[in-house]
Amino acid sequence: MYAQWKLLPLESLGALRMRGRDVVPFLQGQLSADVARLSPRLSLLAGYHNPQGRVLALLRLIELGAGEVLAVLPRELVAGIARRLAGFVLRSRVELLDDSAAWRIAGLIGPGAGTSAPAPQAAAQLPRAAGEVARLGESLAVRVGGEAPRWLILSAAAAPAGGAFAQCAPGDADLWRRLAIAAGEPEVYASTSGEFVAQMLNLDLLGAIAFDKGCYTGQEVIARAHYRGRVKRRLQRFGSAAPLPLAPGSAGTLADGRTVQVVEVARTPEGGCEFLAVAPIGAASGEPAAAATLRLEATPLPLPYELPE
Repeated sequence: MYAQWKLLPLESLGALRMRGRDVVPFLQGQLSADVARLSPRLSLLAGYHNPQGRVLALLRLIELGAGEVLAVLPRELVAGIARRLAGFVLRSRVELLDDSAAWRIAGLIGPGAGTSAPAPQAAAQLPRAAGEVARLGESLAVRVGGEAPRWLILSAAAAPAGGAFAQCAPGDADLWRRLAIAAGEPEVYASTSGEFVAQMLNLDLLGAIAFDKGCYTGQEVIARAHYRGRVKRRLQRFGSAAPLPLAPGSAGTLADGRTVQVVEVARTPEGGCEFLAVAPIGAASGEPAAAATLRLEATPLPLPYELPE
């Protein structure tokens, strides 16, 4: 077993398959990323927004072939996002399908730089740059961001579990979430869908918004926030040595008086937790805490990028 390589089943993720000759121009008018850049070797992170610029879902787009795109997102959102997108198809030649049952999605974590741990033979074929895609037999490997080497591994549901990485050590989804939190990567769930404007989740800092493309749903609000610099609340990272009863969508008040809304949370091996939350930038907001919020004894932790002033 390759003990320093870990393979984690990500059963909470699903897949939306979109196909047809108009699929790229259709998605270009719906999503915040420049979908024209999508290729068999390059995946994209994109936001899907309502007309008020609030994020309904985050989609990891992968081109399966000409006129065929797969979007990875939380399984609980797939059917609803498919229905909403279908309402805008009109005369476009695009077919939308909840394809979650056809795919097995896992997270692969490497041992990190400077480690001489034995590696699976297929590791040499893994993509190295963030967003790159490689085909490994019947599976797809997508490199995701952050310092820790991480890949999404997508395999047909009928294929052997783990494929070329079946001998890697098992792990749980909390490890994957902790690494995503360290990389400042948000996720949107049913409990937070429609809660945050794109920049509140730092989608502009994660390359999920193209400000030089044409119109898409929510573009006017997102562009106004960008050019006028009026985003006062942004995604930030926090840690607590104590276990906190948090979940995506939870509200709380920090010791400095700032109110926060949780986006993603993961337990730590020591019994505490780390979480991403949207909070006012800088000092206390001066707003009174809502009666229903938790008092959070949490420490701000760094993100891998600087938040705009």
